[in-house]
Amino acid sequence: MAAKLSSSVFLFIGLAVLYAAIADAQLSESFYSNSCPGGVQAVANVINAAVRSDRRNAAGLLRLHFHDCFVRGCDASVLLSSTASNKAEKDAGPNLSLQGFSIIDQAKAALERTCPGVFSCSDILTLAARDAIAAIGGPKWRVPLGRRDGVVSRATEASSNLPSDKASFSGLVSNFAKKGLSEADMVVLSGAHTIGLTFCKSVTPRIYNFAGSVNGADPYLNKTFVTEKRGLCPNNKSSANKFIAIDSTKGGQTFDKNYYTNVFAHKAIFKSDDALISTSSGRSKVLNIIRSPQSKFFSQFGLAMEKMGRIGVLTGSQGQIRKTCSRKN
Repeated sequence: MAAKLSSSVFLFIGLAVLYAAIADAQLSESFYSNSCPGGVQAVANVINAAVRSDRRNAAGLLRLHFHDCFVRGCDASVLLSSTASNKAEKDAGPNLSLQGFSIIDQAKAALERTCPGVFSCSDILTLAARDAIAAIGGPKWRVPLGRRDGVVSRATEASSNLPSDKASFSGLVSNFAKKGLSEADMVVLSGAHTIGLTFCKSVTPRIYNFAGSVNGADPYLNKTFVTEKRGLCPNNKSSANKFIAIDSTKGGQTFDKNYYTNVFAHKAIFKSDDALISTSSGRSKVLNIIRSPQSKFFSQFGLAMEKMGRIGVLTGSQGQIRKTCSRKN
């Protein structure tokens, strides 16, 4: 009985790997060359305009892509709206602060005018993340295309699949491994925290109300960092939802590797950031990034993003090409 069960498990894993490889092989940078020539550039035009209007949109689009891929794969399920009978991913707790939905809608509308029913929302979302980061001077990576859109979106799956900002190193490694991403991928992709915003309520427990602390601050944190964040985030309810930069250096909207210097100096907001140097393996990887040229980090980040963009993709006759990204056809 045990032998039969073991064989079944290995068969299931083998088939899953095979299906993933087949789907992956169907992705191509030239996928829309005939069916929607100019489509990739049309997406870039919308994204570039959005980032020129507000550089903060870059972080929003990158995070939107990440939150999509980690739940059901890169199938644009994060874009689907809730219905009377279903609470969708975008309404899950971890996703309530997601931004960039309207920008994706603008890109989709532009494509529907010239190539109706051809360009998937999942491909738009994947391109948007790449183009947004490139627009603020960050790396630009390959985006093979041909993804199709999912038709299922559940809030409960978002809550259970997205990594917590309080996760330990082993917790992060395990979470990323479930998506086919390595420990090195996890450390590199954490570098996305070099841009973006978070709420004051994300940091106030660590700078005012840390359990067992004499002065209220987490003793792990750099004292200068604590003073800086207390100046930005007063200890009151009215400041709880005030936005602050995750990485305050260079205005918090410059894509660079300074995030890792902050982590090493104990100047990071999230416990999951601290976790990166809590093990010898993680510490070594962080130090390697700090000591290496920024171009190397850019290259590593781009490769990891391309790999992430292949998680659980739907291709061929799977899923659909949504006409409107917020609802299935």
